[in-house]
Amino acid sequence: MKKLLQNKILFIFIGSLFFFSCGKQVKKEKIKVEETSRVAYLPYYNEETFEPNWIKPNSKEEQEFHKIPDFNLINQLGDTVSHKTFENKIYITDFFFATCPGICPKMTENMFKVQEEFKDDSDILLLSHSVTPTKDTVAVLKEYSEKYNIIDNKWHLVTGNKEEIYNLGRNEYFVENELSLTPKDINDFLHTENFLLIDKNKHIRGIYNGLNRASVAQLIIDVKALQKES
Repeated sequence: MKKLLQNKILFIFIGSLFFFSCGKQVKKEKIKVEETSRVAYLPYYNEETFEPNWIKPNSKEEQEFHKIPDFNLINQLGDTVSHKTFENKIYITDFFFATCPGICPKMTENMFKVQEEFKDDSDILLLSHSVTPTKDTVAVLKEYSEKYNIIDNKWHLVTGNKEEIYNLGRNEYFVENELSLTPKDINDFLHTENFLLIDKNKHIRGIYNGLNRASVAQLIIDVKALQKES
């Protein structure tokens, strides 16, 4: 009788182990599915509300969609940086100024993480526009690049015509990402923490908070997804 009771207890114990192990296995498989379930491609953006547009890559609609226009600026080496610099490149862009005591250093630190992630990948470039171009001369930008260990020709810090830079920021990249009842002009200071992801066809494919670690991590994930797409 005692032996029979022991066998029943052993049977219940083994059955319990099997039940819980099956439960864990099902849970593991569910997580695996969720992790690998992604959209087929990143959305496209064309205005300041950043409403996503789900356009099929290489379609006629994509070809006619908003693109970053041609530009000509000067980087920390004194070299011309234009739309041609980014031909067939994915790039991440932002707006800063060298003497910024607030958000810019943190933004630069986070952009540096992006640089390090893709430093050996020639398909990925970085572009930071100065919003005080008369103060941020080539020499100032070069000193800034050395301070933050920026790789020349990988990460371009650019200065140039203020009107061109502000037009790019507000009317092409929509980088301030805010709706204002009063239109802003060249006299209104352009200042934003946002990073923008631009694809090889000069389309905006993502906006990220350059001060937020999780957002920057998502940016890195999206760059890799965009590489697979293209």
